[in-house]
Amino acid sequence: APLEGRASVDPMRVLILAGGLGTRLRPAIGSTPKAMAPVAGYPFLKYLLGQAARNGCRRVALLTGSGAEVIEGYFGTGTQHGLEIAYSREPEPLGTGGALRLAASRFPDERFLVMNGDSFFDISLDRLVDAHIGTSARLTLALARATERGRFGGVEVDALGRVSRFVEKGEPMADSLVNAGIYVVERSVLEAIEPERAVSLEHEVFPALVGGGLYAVPFEGTLVDIGVPPDLAALQARPEALVSAGGGQRR
Repeated sequence: APLEGRASVDPMRVLILAGGLGTRLRPAIGSTPKAMAPVAGYPFLKYLLGQAARNGCRRVALLTGSGAEVIEGYFGTGTQHGLEIAYSREPEPLGTGGALRLAASRFPDERFLVMNGDSFFDISLDRLVDAHIGTSARLTLALARATERGRFGGVEVDALGRVSRFVEKGEPMADSLVNAGIYVVERSVLEAIEPERAVSLEHEVFPALVGGGLYAVPFEGTLVDIGVPPDLAALQARPEALVSAGGGQRR
């Protein structure tokens, strides 16, 4: 049954999308899984787990694909990180939506907190969950303010917090709000995704939900993304945004 009353992230399972091939990062990290790219002596993924732990989350599932053995070998059951880590490994590349659909078939939770494995946005996860439940949303996005217009696609939101449309890269938009890679999603949304095929969360699932329970919450803060070599190199040269958040320093 859906959770009642004020939200707490504690009982929620966090699904971290860590199965990306990282093709664009190959010149920088070789065959290392993208989520395991090193930053200040730790894999990038460890900072996301640190964020989850600091926000009171305990149950995490890492959604793996390429390089699954490397990720599983490093993090194990998660006890040394203060977490209970499970895994959902793709038998073949399923895209972000397909990976979440597969995870929903393996874990019985009615609601999930989802994090992209190649971006970091140090926000209050409780606040995002509370907003999601308060609006009876089916899926709620965390939004950041882009410092570079035109580099990311945008998200337009009405006065009630409902997503009204997605703006392609380079198109003019009313605000500079962008998808920050953290979501709260109801199980029913994931079960509606066609199973056993590659599905894009961003290009197929989100647009289909506009006008049907898709909400968003803007947050202030710096969005860190490692999708391309220049961004990863910049973060490796100046990792303060991650290190000061403490994610890599926990246990």
